[in-house]
Amino acid sequence: MRPVAIVGSVRIPFARSHTAYSQCSNQDMMNKVLSSIVDRFDLKGQGIGEVSLGAVINHSKDWNLARESTLSSGLSPETPAFSIQRACGTSLSAAIIISAKISTGLIDAGIAGGTDTISDLPIVYPEAYRSILIESARGKTLTQKIKPWLNLRPRHFKPTYPSVIEPRTNLSMGESMEQTAKQWQLSRKDLDAFAYQSHRKAASAQEEGFYDDLIVGYKGLLKDNNVRADTSLEQLAKLNPVFDLSKHGIMTAGNSTPLTDGASAILLATEEWARERGLPILAYITHSRTTAVDFISQEGLLMAPAYAVSDMLKEADLSLQDFDYYEIHEAFAAQVLATLKAWKCENFCSERLGRDAPLGTIDDKKLNVKGGSVAIGHPFAATGTRILGTLAKLLNQKGSGRGLASVCTAGGMGVTAILEAS
Repeated sequence: MRPVAIVGSVRIPFARSHTAYSQCSNQDMMNKVLSSIVDRFDLKGQGIGEVSLGAVINHSKDWNLARESTLSSGLSPETPAFSIQRACGTSLSAAIIISAKISTGLIDAGIAGGTDTISDLPIVYPEAYRSILIESARGKTLTQKIKPWLNLRPRHFKPTYPSVIEPRTNLSMGESMEQTAKQWQLSRKDLDAFAYQSHRKAASAQEEGFYDDLIVGYKGLLKDNNVRADTSLEQLAKLNPVFDLSKHGIMTAGNSTPLTDGASAILLATEEWARERGLPILAYITHSRTTAVDFISQEGLLMAPAYAVSDMLKEADLSLQDFDYYEIHEAFAAQVLATLKAWKCENFCSERLGRDAPLGTIDDKKLNVKGGSVAIGHPFAATGTRILGTLAKLLNQKGSGRGLASVCTAGGMGVTAILEAS
């Protein structure tokens, strides 16, 4: 198995939906990121093994998103590409697939990434209206084409917007997480404190210029515009719950990720491929794990990473404390805190994870040290490679060590990976 090197990553600033990228499509944002990778690593006109990209919120016109973005990137048109979708784990899953192909010798280099926009939502109309359109289109005669329209009613023009409701539970992700937060006895104070630190760390990272070489400006935006350097615990405490509207609700817009637009990608390769071109090696992807849980009747929707990390650590023969950095996706402050609490729980680790002892605690000073999704934002499919890019840079700056990446997803899945410094 060949080592898989992270050569570098690029993303555009993440923007609150309906702000800087209000007129941009997934294709627009992904094109910008891919072309920037091509320019930065001098790949113009070159072919690479494969490109894997994806989005969660897709228009039907983007059915071949990865290939179209590749054709617009400056890479050789002979570079193959494929689209992928695994909810919020999309780009991390893409990176794992590309890594597996590199490791087994199928390709020498590849790009993985993701993009998402809430500003450019695909809006559809009710099924009854669609049936009229299709029946009319199937008509062979003028009468057959006109007759279906006699059933048209004003209600048919009421649009249907995409939602994050789980079909199996009929609950939104936030509503599901409220249940998990109560199960793990989390407090509003703890959630707000976590969110506050996310903004503080992200603002500090922006001020010190940590993200400057990871981000390319786009549409006049030079940095993530959701980061609130001036927020306070007092301000966060004033926000009303948004998922459980009773007095028992603890999850607010302030301690949850905002709706976000953005795109990111990462360049992966063998050591030989990178060195032949004089390109850097920031870190290596050494292990990964994807796990699913029965969120319908047994487990919280977003608790799968707790299982995935445990399984991955067993495979790698590592403990939870054997890492210098932890990048855990902050879908909600509650998700991270529930996961951390589960790893410390003797019953959970014994009964659910099959362990003889709890996984234990991690050092808070090593967790999401440059801010997380609550502050930076979360364009669903783009977060995975955003996390990998951050983690690879941290390890490269340190010059040694190991990092853990974890992303929860809709559908009760978790995607995780281990990085080691070059």
